[in-house]
Amino acid sequence: MRIPLIAGNWKMNKSVDDARSFMQIVSDQLPEPDQVETAIAAPAILLETMIEANGADRLRIGAENCYYEDAGAFTGETSPQALDQMGIPYVIVGHSERRSYFNETDDIINRKVHAVYRNHMTPILCCDETMGRLEAGEKIHWVVSQVTGALKDITDAQARQLVIAYEPSWAIGSGKSASADQAEEGCYLIRQTVADLYGDDVANQMRVLYGGSVNPENISQIMAKQNIDGVLAGGASLDPETFLQLVHYQK
Repeated sequence: MRIPLIAGNWKMNKSVDDARSFMQIVSDQLPEPDQVETAIAAPAILLETMIEANGADRLRIGAENCYYEDAGAFTGETSPQALDQMGIPYVIVGHSERRSYFNETDDIINRKVHAVYRNHMTPILCCDETMGRLEAGEKIHWVVSQVTGALKDITDAQARQLVIAYEPSWAIGSGKSASADQAEEGCYLIRQTVADLYGDDVANQMRVLYGGSVNPENISQIMAKQNIDGVLAGGASLDPETFLQLVHYQK
């Protein structure tokens, strides 16, 4: 059984005081992790504050990004080794904003995936499609190529614990979410791609999330789909009350 994962990506938002306040509100209102797993990926400068404020220890505190080397003269980057030593369980890699704003290629993302595994953490691998490719009918090639590129030389055991987030670029931050059927189609395609690479057993254990203008109004329809195991929310994860509505979508 795949445990649902409701995760938030704060991006470059919130101060230390904001993060502490958020934790005070949500930490004792989250579901048990064996029922619904919850996570927030926050900027590196907020991680220590959030870990210290995670009193009930139900929320997984993740990182939004890391570098593919453990240490060195890489000014401004975040060390995966340091994240591991902090007890960080998840690291987002391959987000469409990293691909578009910072020109991250499939090769760079693959190196980051290896770095995350090397340091005993789990990647949340994002893959996307642009509206242009969607309209041109090329989304299958686009999504599949990002998955296969990112998973080069990844073992079966590593793939089993992987989390992949399907995030159409045109739906991120636009307020225009994919329909539940569109989200299911993309997540199904990702799972079938993993099945082609590693077999059905691995694909059936791996969790696939949907991300892109997820909100309390559409999450129940999205989560009802067979191949969707959770969501990666952006703006809706910034407000503690809205985030709580997402994680309690079953009520």
